[in-house]
Amino acid sequence: MQQVTDNVYVETGFRGCNPGFLVTREGVVMIDTPQMPVDAIKWRNEIAKHGIVRYLINTEPHMDHFTGNHFFGGTVVAHEGTREAILASSIEQVRERVKQASAESLPLMAGFNFRPPTITLSQRLTLYVGNHTVQLIHMPGHSPYQVAVYIPEEKVVFTSDNMFCRVQAWLHQALPDEWLNSLKLLQQLPADILVPGHGSVCDRSYIPEMSAFIQAWIDAVTAAIDQGMSLEEAQDKVSLLDRYPMEAGSESRAHEVQRMNVARLYQVLKR
Repeated sequence: MQQVTDNVYVETGFRGCNPGFLVTREGVVMIDTPQMPVDAIKWRNEIAKHGIVRYLINTEPHMDHFTGNHFFGGTVVAHEGTREAILASSIEQVRERVKQASAESLPLMAGFNFRPPTITLSQRLTLYVGNHTVQLIHMPGHSPYQVAVYIPEEKVVFTSDNMFCRVQAWLHQALPDEWLNSLKLLQQLPADILVPGHGSVCDRSYIPEMSAFIQAWIDAVTAAIDQGMSLEEAQDKVSLLDRYPMEAGSESRAHEVQRMNVARLYQVLKR
């Protein structure tokens, strides 16, 4: 676990997203949860040293961000689209993912269930907890329902998966133009520390590099379309694996991710 400010802690070593939490004088605000139950229990025990969980924010609609909700208390908050995604999710799919990645977690899934948000936002929502302000801002990109979490008193923003710091990005639900715009909005926030959804903690100086990577994907797939390639041909030829490594634990899915990225951008750009 990494303490990035006096009151903000982040874990970048779990399989899945980077969960974090804010310690306030009136309790803890969590941002996302560990994907694997064994990690969720470790995280829960660590958080308990700092106080009771008041709020649990899910920043996006993908399982690596919300599967761990089951193991924590607090009021769950997310975009309304993320609530719909959680309600539509498959417990069996989670069990299979856990079985493949973390067999020691399976016994911890007895009675497992999803915890969807009971408070949702469409554009913005502000939580006032103790002496802290927690601003939730809808920033579509990696998916239509991404939410950035900005804590002005700490000058920290949790970017969710709109930022992958020096690891391969997943674009399987991407809105590419909106993603580039959201990165511009992130650049405008007066934050000194950025906690990406995946990869190492960084600062605003990384945003142009992230933007360039998304633009490179757009350009590569656009060129394939302009050359008259079919989707299958584009998937065979377009890859940006030379730019960044896959995140630890997902190396075996490298080519699958590239093909998913191409398929999504081909669909969006062709349209």
